Amino acid sequence: MPETDLHNGVSDVGRLGPDLYARVVKPQLQPEDDNKYVAINVDTGEFEVDASDIEAVMRLHSRRAGARVWLERAGWPSACKIRALSGAGQS
Repeated sequence: MPETDLHNGVSDVGRLGPDLYARVVKPQLQPEDDNKYVAINVDTGEFEVDASDIEAVMRLHSRRAGARVWLERAGWPSACKIRALSGAGQS
């Protein structure tokens, strides 16, 4: 896949995923879904909820191989947190 197609595909997922989560998925979530991962197929709106991010994505892919997936965490502002470790690599 050409780099421009890959970039457009990623930006589509980044645009469609949050919109689908807010419009379609979030209204269907139950209180017991808090802290669980939500894998969303951005092309169909299908989704899976699981305590494991990998399990949610794998179940979604088992229904539709090659699905473009957006991952959210119910009740959280983002699915994961990325941080630098202080002093990493220093002697």
